[in-house]
Amino acid sequence: MCKKSNCLLSQLFLFLILIFFSGCITEFIPETSADQDLIVVGGIITDQPGPKTITISTSLPLGGRSAAKPITGCKVTITDDLGTIFTLDESTEGIYTTSSLFQTGRSYMLHIKTGEAHHNLSYESAPMLLKPVPPIDSLYYEKEVMSYDNTGAVTGEGIQVFLSTHDPENKCRLYRWEYVETWEIRLPYYIVQNHICWVTQNSDLINIKNTSAVSQDRVDRQLINFVTNESDRLNVKYSILVNQYSLNDDEYAYWEKVKNTVEEVGSLYDIVPSSIPSNIKCIERPADNVLGYFSVSSVKSKRIFTHDRFRGMPNKYTDCENVTVGFNDYIEGLDFSRWVIIEHPEPPPGYKVLTYFKGCADCTVRGTTQVPDFWIEEK
Repeated sequence: MCKKSNCLLSQLFLFLILIFFSGCITEFIPETSADQDLIVVGGIITDQPGPKTITISTSLPLGGRSAAKPITGCKVTITDDLGTIFTLDESTEGIYTTSSLFQTGRSYMLHIKTGEAHHNLSYESAPMLLKPVPPIDSLYYEKEVMSYDNTGAVTGEGIQVFLSTHDPENKCRLYRWEYVETWEIRLPYYIVQNHICWVTQNSDLINIKNTSAVSQDRVDRQLINFVTNESDRLNVKYSILVNQYSLNDDEYAYWEKVKNTVEEVGSLYDIVPSSIPSNIKCIERPADNVLGYFSVSSVKSKRIFTHDRFRGMPNKYTDCENVTVGFNDYIEGLDFSRWVIIEHPEPPPGYKVLTYFKGCADCTVRGTTQVPDFWIEEK
């Protein structure tokens, strides 16, 4: 055994070595030809009215930093088990859209034919049954304490959004949820033209549930979203729309593997996207990998609004007031690199406060001034 002082010196020496080598670590991206220019297909067909979209693009190389490239000029159709053909039109580059109605109980297949730039290849999905899904029984939120002060008083709050549902026929069993959140923002400077906006953001989480292991097809208190007080979502008013989908066994396995991949820290030894089987194959080159999944499902939706005030909400505009000038002073770069957010003409000579950040003077940097159709104003 070593003396206490010698052990401490040895531990300190090892710690310094670790610090030195950790500072020399750089990202390793191996040279590989695998997974280059693979086709990526995404989209979901539901039984609801309105446009449905299929996106077609090429994959990024390993370690890539640029955006994926859309594949244009494809011929895209969907067929059902009765032989009906639904044609999709290219609304924007790589996005193919149809407003056709699809029915529960029918099976659907996706067909893609690429152009010359992508070797005139044909792709086809497996037949996918459009399964019904039960309604959402309840969607609700609960306040979550985020922080306390030294006296034990609550200084910060967020919310957790929960969902409950059940299928009385015990047939659904496999569920997936997505959400769209919308919140109102208000700039504290009312002289600017755009000081009230709405921001909308889609979920980027994979949320699935399998109830096969229990006797009743019931889901209680499923966590859908956790909104902390680190963002300004809850500052004014917040709404969340949740979509509930039914899955078959293969699609559930697909999303489960994707979820596990996303949640891994990430290394060369983790599951790579091309190892997750898609339900889409290339006809001429069956050995080619295809990324993504053609989803078909009934959908049930529910929306809620917050009706509370929350403690500890952040102020995103504390650094807006950058410089004060005279009321009639010439302002170089006005409405380009400097914006007026406060005006005080009286008493003369008066003054103006300028900001160097456009987002402090124009909320459309983050959102839109168009009031959402579903927005409910307090009376």
